[in-house]
Amino acid sequence: MQKDSTAENVFQNLRSKGLRVTPQREKILQIFMELKDGTHLSAEDLFKMLEKKNENISLATTYRTLKLLSQFGYLRELDFAEGHKHYELNEDKRPHHHIICLNCNKTMEFEDDIVNQVGYRIAEERGVEIVDIQFKIYAICPGEHDDVNKTHRS
Repeated sequence: MQKDSTAENVFQNLRSKGLRVTPQREKILQIFMELKDGTHLSAEDLFKMLEKKNENISLATTYRTLKLLSQFGYLRELDFAEGHKHYELNEDKRPHHHIICLNCNKTMEFEDDIVNQVGYRIAEERGVEIVDIQFKIYAICPGEHDDVNKTHRS
């Protein structure tokens, strides 16, 4: 999904699949569409953002909506080995991968054609259809460890 896709296109797609478009689903998707590129949110992060905006959406609804939007490909579910999932808008762009610092949890995104080619080759050899390619490198970054953003692109 491209960031310039309208939320209404997404909602029409959900309706065509027999799903209701609730105000809660609309608000959650809108938040992801407005995020800076490279921003990953956990359910708890999203819930805090919703609370700050005085949105009356429960944590349980937040979790269910994230799972639903991931299942239908609008969000990309990421596991950074922190005991919970992170989510980002699933944009129509080349697959990107992540380096995760074990000290400060900073996440650096990168693209690599060789990683992607290996993924496509293995999928073809095994006769499966790729839904997503995610390669993660766990490392220790040399930078300062008090960055509140914790996500940056290289």
